[in-house]
Amino acid sequence: MHEIEPFYRWRDDYVAAEDDRSPFYQTEYSEFEFDKMIYNYYIHPQWDYFGSQTLYLKILYADYDKQYAIIEFIGEWNDTIYNDIMLLKREIIELMIKEGINKFILLGENILNFHSSDDLYYEEWFQDVEDGWIAAINFRDHVIDEFKRSNIDYYINFGGELDNIIWRNLKPVQLFKKVEEQLMKRLY
Repeated sequence: MHEIEPFYRWRDDYVAAEDDRSPFYQTEYSEFEFDKMIYNYYIHPQWDYFGSQTLYLKILYADYDKQYAIIEFIGEWNDTIYNDIMLLKREIIELMIKEGINKFILLGENILNFHSSDDLYYEEWFQDVEDGWIAAINFRDHVIDEFKRSNIDYYINFGGELDNIIWRNLKPVQLFKKVEEQLMKRLY
């Protein structure tokens, strides 16, 4: 797991540690010292810690004019034991919403498992974005199944074309438009 880096090709476009509106503004990273772990496995030092013991993230891009953010995740999303959604909502999402972000693209190909609790924080997040949305891209099938069993798909858009977006070749605005197009098709 220590070799899985957050996506870095958009660093010329955006770096959360250099964005004074980002929750990770002025965060310093080591290129060589592995200081973060998920269970007994070290992960790459570029991932950001937000309070969870098993889930880390990286804000890959935020556009305050178009009001969207792209966030990549790694690890185990565990609401049952660690209440990851509460930590994510309080420590990251609420700060981004205060800065005007109301559309969230969640990249989940490195989420290995999901353990649910209740859906209250998902509902709260959904209500907080009002005219926006939350889209989950490329999550693993068994993880999506768990989200659906917990009725979280009522608040976060999963499935269909969202599961097959080849996003790494795109620029952030291209990914945003592709996701938005898919979500608009669902509404009409």
